[in-house]
Amino acid sequence: MDPKDVEIYGMLGFECNPDGSITRQRELPSTFEPTSAVDPSLVLAKDISINESKTTWARIILPRKVVDSQPISKLPLIVYFHGGGFVVCKVDTPNFQDFYRHIATEVSAVVVSVEYRRAPEHRLPAAYDDCMEALYWIKNSDDEWLTKYVDFSRCFLMGTSAGGNIAYRVGLSASSICTELKPLEIRGLILHHPYFGGKERTGSELKSVDDKLFPLRLNDLMWETALPAGADRDHVYCNAMVEIRSNPRMFDQVKALGLKILVSGCGGDPLVDRQVEVLNALRDAGVEVVGRIIEGGHHGLEIADPLKAKELCIAIKKFVAS
Repeated sequence: MDPKDVEIYGMLGFECNPDGSITRQRELPSTFEPTSAVDPSLVLAKDISINESKTTWARIILPRKVVDSQPISKLPLIVYFHGGGFVVCKVDTPNFQDFYRHIATEVSAVVVSVEYRRAPEHRLPAAYDDCMEALYWIKNSDDEWLTKYVDFSRCFLMGTSAGGNIAYRVGLSASSICTELKPLEIRGLILHHPYFGGKERTGSELKSVDDKLFPLRLNDLMWETALPAGADRDHVYCNAMVEIRSNPRMFDQVKALGLKILVSGCGGDPLVDRQVEVLNALRDAGVEVVGRIIEGGHHGLEIADPLKAKELCIAIKKFVAS
C-alpha cells in the first residue's frame, strides 16, 4: 500500500494489516472545535437502544419549551443521520451536539439521531438497513417523548454528508413502503452536503487534491472502505446518477406521495458538482425540490459554524412548514 494511503488511514484511526484488511484502532478526533452556541438547557436529550444485537441506538433531542407548553402542541420529527464517510463519527461525536440543538430549537422539531453500523466492519448496505430499521422502531415505539410530543404525520429524513446519502436512499426506499410505516409519514428529505461520488472526476473534485479538510485521496479511501467488496465508485450507493439515468421512472412514487427534497450545499465543497448534478436531475424528473447552494465554505460548513447553522435551520424551518 502507498505510504500516503497508510498515513490517511492513520488519520481515520485505522491500521492496515499485512493481509490488506483494516482494523479500527481508535475513534477519529473531532474535526472542528465543538461549539456551544445554543444553551444546552434549551433541550432535553436521552439515548435509547434500537437493536442490541447490532449495537444500534438513537439519541432523542426534545425542545424543552414543548414540555412546558400547555396545551401540548405536537412537533414535526426530523430523523437525522450523521456524517463521516460511512466510516467515522458517531451520534455522540462532540461536533454534532450543538447542531442537534440548533435544529431542535430553531426549526422547533423533535430530533432523533440514529447510530448506525459503520465500515469497514460493516460495509454498505449495513448503514441503510440500520436506518430503515430505525424508522420501524420509531413507528412502533411507545417512548413518551415520541408518542406525546411528535406529530408522526410530519416526518422528515435529514442527513449530513454520508448521512445525506443515507437520507436519500432510505427516503426512496421508504416511499415504496409508505403504508407499512404508518402512522409515520415521511413528508420530505433534507440532504445536507450529501456524499455522492463516481469514477469520473468532477471539476470540484479535481480542485480538492490537496484540500486540507477533505483531500481527494481521503474521499477515495472512504468509498473503497465503505462500498461492498469489489464495487467501484459507479456503484449506485456512491453514484446516484447511474440509477437515475437507467431508471427514468424511479421517482414516480416520490412524486405521487408529494414528497419534497431540499438539497443544501456550498461552493467550497469538493462534492458540490455531484450535489448540483443530482439536484438538477431531481428537478428534471419533476420532483418538488429546493436547491440551496451558498458561496464559499467547505464540506460540513454548518457543523462548524454556528451562524451558518442558524441560517441553514431557518431554511429548514421554511421547508418543513411549506
